[in-house]
Amino acid sequence: MWRPDRRAKVPGVSAPQGLRPKLPTSYEPELATLVKVPPYGDEWLHEIKFDGYRFGCRIEAGKVKLITRRGHDWTTKLPHIASAAGKVKAKHALLDGEVAVLLPNGKTTFHSLQEALSGSKEGKKIQPVYFVFDLLFVDGKDTSKMGTEDRKAELKRLLGAATDSLVRYSDHVLGQGPEFFANAKRLGLEGIVSKRRNAPYRSGPTTDWLKCKAVQRQEFVICGFILRDGAKDQVGSLILGVRSTPGPKGQWVYAGQVGTGFTQEVARELHSRLSRTETKTSRFPETPDVGKGRWGPRRATALVPHWTRPELVCEVAFTEWTPEGTLRHPSFQGLRQDKDPREVIKEA
Repeated sequence: MWRPDRRAKVPGVSAPQGLRPKLPTSYEPELATLVKVPPYGDEWLHEIKFDGYRFGCRIEAGKVKLITRRGHDWTTKLPHIASAAGKVKAKHALLDGEVAVLLPNGKTTFHSLQEALSGSKEGKKIQPVYFVFDLLFVDGKDTSKMGTEDRKAELKRLLGAATDSLVRYSDHVLGQGPEFFANAKRLGLEGIVSKRRNAPYRSGPTTDWLKCKAVQRQEFVICGFILRDGAKDQVGSLILGVRSTPGPKGQWVYAGQVGTGFTQEVARELHSRLSRTETKTSRFPETPDVGKGRWGPRRATALVPHWTRPELVCEVAFTEWTPEGTLRHPSFQGLRQDKDPREVIKEA
């Protein structure tokens, strides 16, 4: 968990020698609250929402550590980004940003990031970029107590304006939230993140950061699967669930199924992983009717749900929620190894 050093100096008061703030040893990101409409007013700044993985980057005397939002060390999975981050002109720093794959049209793509992290032959040709949007600490200064705009000014001075590096500064606009969001939708971007200009950095969920999505997509927990018709080693659809509330006390709520968006190769990989977590019963309070209105009379083999432990998180795009609380026209986007299944709830 990221915690500012308790000995950090108070503004206007010099810290005693030897009591300068120390580089935090871990990272817990500030998380944005989902809203339907971006905020008005000049007290907000707005950034593009990237379609990737959130990472903290800890730099200590040239040694770099890339940390997921769940606290896992992924430095070896992203060696080129780690190497580029090691060239940042700071002895000690803690950065916050998103690793994503940038397409020629300026969009970021989660699917390509999944391919890049897979280790496949094609994936090795894809080079992700680390878009940095916040600075929590730099060379003895606990910048987390500064306002967002001031932190970003420090960050921009640190990273410069380079657009060809694998570690890039993520810019913003001041005010104009609705206009900025409208342009993001017009360009087919995922959405925007709005941040209070004068707010300090606060770990965990906060209303100082707000996100607006231009497309309907969110994380779901895989609670089971159904085999592809006539196949024994491929999933045909994934049975999805969310928590009623975050944490271990929340119940599992059925959210429907997703049966498109993955290739035969991915269908086999999913089956291989999920079959190792099979259980005899469903985790839902009431076992859902997984065949209702979905398969019709054309299926040749019996429709048998295979229930699994709720351990894997996936991202799904869809058009809307049905009145029954399931997804309409869902499409699988990829697994989310950076998300805790216990914290996945239905987004508003």
